[in-house]
Amino acid sequence: MEILAFGVQGDERPLIEEAFAAAGQHEVRCLDVFLTEDTAPIAAGYEIVSSSVNADLSGRVLRTLAGGGTKMIAQRSTGFNNIDLDVARRLGMTVSRVSYYSPYSVAEFAWTLAMAVNRRIVRASNRTRDFDFRLTGLMGRDMRGRTVGVLGTGRIGEAFTRIAHGFGMNLLGWDVAENPACVELGMKYVDKEELFTSADLVSLHLPLSQSTHHIVDAAALRTMKDDAILVNSSRGGLIDSEALVTELRAGRFEGVGLDVYEAETGLFFLDKSLEAVEDDTLARLVTFPNVVVTSHQAYYTHDAVGQIIEATVRNVQDYLAGRSSQNTLSPA
Repeated sequence: MEILAFGVQGDERPLIEEAFAAAGQHEVRCLDVFLTEDTAPIAAGYEIVSSSVNADLSGRVLRTLAGGGTKMIAQRSTGFNNIDLDVARRLGMTVSRVSYYSPYSVAEFAWTLAMAVNRRIVRASNRTRDFDFRLTGLMGRDMRGRTVGVLGTGRIGEAFTRIAHGFGMNLLGWDVAENPACVELGMKYVDKEELFTSADLVSLHLPLSQSTHHIVDAAALRTMKDDAILVNSSRGGLIDSEALVTELRAGRFEGVGLDVYEAETGLFFLDKSLEAVEDDTLARLVTFPNVVVTSHQAYYTHDAVGQIIEATVRNVQDYLAGRSSQNTLSPA
């Protein structure tokens, strides 16, 4: 059986092909285009389709896929807020995700963003390329003794907290349930308002849902310290981007590191360098000297991508064997 994989990055392609070849019995056709309403007809005749995190799996796309004979979707990500599961279940489609991969990939990258904006790494690098070795405007801060606020203390949040503990920081956390491992490290769980008010560094590690959409809204941003650092390596929709621009224009925040953006679909993972920028909010964000924006790459390590692909192969094997697992989203 041949499987069709959408949105495959260049570094990812040989890993996917090798993994399915090692599993035997299956071939995989890799496409660099993303699964959208326009590209969904390409999947006609493919029983199994694999999608990436930025795929459009709305009801309309799912119906197109089902009409072409697709019965199983194997999403290569943990998040699945892009999938209309109600429609998938009504269509009788099997949908899986990757419920676990290396939490260190994202946690370490979140810290990379935090330190990049704190120590002005991008600005310093740009200067030295022009042989400008002045230090003016590059002063950062020690992290030791300062307070970090972690929203979401699951596997990734816990890994981020362990690094913060290594820096010698005071630990504040917020989540629907406390993580005993974080408590053992000395984390104090508080309400969101206290976390926003008290933290010198706020890092987001939450899934995107109706309850977490714009959890960092205009009100939350206003309560944060003027010299706070804000990092988001989870989902773009957790932050109200327009409200963030307003606060940045007012000269607030020591630094902001964003690996995700709420309107990133159709932008991230693509080369738009020769096109006019139509997203005014993103265009404004990247102009601030205290903001670093990266292209949803926090998960992108050899270790994590390898684990994602291995789980995807297992999900396909489970579907063909009539099995379900913790990765199965539909049927429920």
